[in-house]
Amino acid sequence: MSENLFVENDGLPCPDVGSWAVTKYRLLALYDELFSTGMKYKWDQRVYIDLYAGAGYARVKGTKKILKGSPILALTVTHPFDKYIFCEESEELLEALKARVARLSPQAQAAYIQGSCDAKIEQICWEIPKGSSSNKVLCLGLVDPFDFGIKFETLRRLSSVYIDFVVLLAIGMDASRNYDHYVDGDSPKIDEALGNTDWRERWRAAGMRRRDFRQFLAMEFSMSMKSLDYLEQPLDRMKLVRSDEKNLPLYYLALFSRHKTAFKFWEDVLKYSDDQMGLFG
Repeated sequence: MSENLFVENDGLPCPDVGSWAVTKYRLLALYDELFSTGMKYKWDQRVYIDLYAGAGYARVKGTKKILKGSPILALTVTHPFDKYIFCEESEELLEALKARVARLSPQAQAAYIQGSCDAKIEQICWEIPKGSSSNKVLCLGLVDPFDFGIKFETLRRLSSVYIDFVVLLAIGMDASRNYDHYVDGDSPKIDEALGNTDWRERWRAAGMRRRDFRQFLAMEFSMSMKSLDYLEQPLDRMKLVRSDEKNLPLYYLALFSRHKTAFKFWEDVLKYSDDQMGLFG
């Protein structure tokens, strides 16, 4: 574990996360650093967008250990982004994030949006600086929901600007527990996450085993992103994160970009992801 991911408890609200979140935050911290530094002189403005921002800190469930969350990791890179847009549904968590940002990065230009990112997508887009030939704007969007509750239409709306996405596909446990409900039921959850309703036909036609459902959904999501002109991501370029207790597959962490340069950074992230020393040791 990278000890510089941990912080002291400041007494503000702090949601619980599983111990495997350490892996996720290590990867996000590294990618934020590579992206923000590598793009600093190639774009006039770099904008970080966190659609499920949380409180900025998170507690490892069952312990007293406090982790820096994704907003704080992005704020404390060597070359900070020019603007930050934080969306969080919980008013309590968003207020805690505001207080932490004010204390840790008072110079940051940050916009706070309270509510569901899907309901507030127009406000999020309004906060993105307008790009032009003399003001090139590149965004990095983090999509980190608690389950496979992504709304693909939200990503489609954001994709109208120059934006790369790091997406957490929380389909490991969700896909296993709710398989019958998704495949044979009338739940629209997967339809909304993938942006189409014909994935069931492809699943049945593929003749795959039930245990392969999560891999199928990950590749379907990659195909959906390809429809927005993003480079298709194969499974072996996604990071599968497993639980610490039973080694169960929990989620994929994947990068989606329209440019190959971003994947050079992602390759470094994958290269060091299993090295406990990594670049943070």
